[in-house]
Amino acid sequence: MKKFGWPSLFNSFRDDCAAAAFEFVGTAFFLLFGLGGIQAAASESIATGTQSSGVEQVLYISTCMGMSLLVSAWLFFRVTGGLFNPNVSLALLLVGSLRPVRFVLYCIAQLAGAIAASALILSLTSAPLSVNTFLQQGTNRAQGVFIEMFITAALVISVLMLAAEKHQATPFAPIGIGLTLFACHLFAVFYTGAAMNTARAFGPAVVSGFPVPNHWVYWLGPFLGSLLGAGFYAILKQYVSIICASNLDSWLIHR
Repeated sequence: MKKFGWPSLFNSFRDDCAAAAFEFVGTAFFLLFGLGGIQAAASESIATGTQSSGVEQVLYISTCMGMSLLVSAWLFFRVTGGLFNPNVSLALLLVGSLRPVRFVLYCIAQLAGAIAASALILSLTSAPLSVNTFLQQGTNRAQGVFIEMFITAALVISVLMLAAEKHQATPFAPIGIGLTLFACHLFAVFYTGAAMNTARAFGPAVVSGFPVPNHWVYWLGPFLGSLLGAGFYAILKQYVSIICASNLDSWLIHR
């Protein structure tokens, strides 16, 4: 029987550190352009004194984040997996696709990458940082937690089904994952800011000094979303394996 212990956990520590370093760069790249687009829209409104309609703003934010994830994931997919999200990393750990040491290093790299991206946006633009997530008026904390949970679960399922589950369409996984992020933003950005990524909420909050309350919503909601998404994937995978086995038995009987 194969034994696992502390020495075996750190067998690939050097490779894990290298992957985490690239994950830091990838996360900073993703959020620099995703959040940078949101910051640019806010700065343009301040500079011109005009206010775009709510629908236009939601579409712009959704497009910025979705396209940035699509491009960034495609660039870094073969290097680190292109996770850029501690909640996706947690789901991969739960289904056995990510080793514990790499999971911890990835989470640190992703949080640090989000802080770096937010600091770059603040230093490169003249307007105050306008990319913090917060609960909109009329959205209570429980609603915020569950909205974040469901949209995070959707993102997790898309990653597990398109990227972690290897098949012929796996090279095109970044397209489906980016579109999932886009669709989730269309729904949730008005209510919670559509973080679905603790690092995305944490980075701007650190740089701007945690200016809005209820930041814990963006830790608890996505965490529960990771559990929900990983659980649904495990059930779905088990169900599919049973169906496939049943179909194989039927084929052998009628052969």
